[in-house]
Amino acid sequence: MGGAEHLVALVTAGSEEEARLIAQTLVKGMLAACVNIVPGITSVYNWQNQVQEDQEWLLVVKTRRDVLEDLIRQVQKLHSYDLPEIIALPLVGGSEDYIRWLDSGVQGGWHGVD
Repeated sequence: MGGAEHLVALVTAGSEEEARLIAQTLVKGMLAACVNIVPGITSVYNWQNQVQEDQEWLLVVKTRRDVLEDLIRQVQKLHSYDLPEIIALPLVGGSEDYIRWLDSGVQGGWHGVD
């Protein structure tokens, strides 16, 4: 899979509109090759010493380690939450053709789309 460290980042959003805005911005800015938006997840979590339960949209972001910090900053800039979930997991394998395509859609350095 070459020298790049490929990742899948997970981000939750509080609305479909927010999820679409984040996904579109990441792909247009070449911080992600693809973002899947999974609607209708239920998140149960502890916030300020209380168990919360909310409906959210899950973004599954295909990206690379070399742009992760830029990706995090961009999500934080666009996100409505005080503390958005942004976690990254290593992608340990996959179709070589898909990985090459992923690489073609991600570039280091932020290319703003404002």
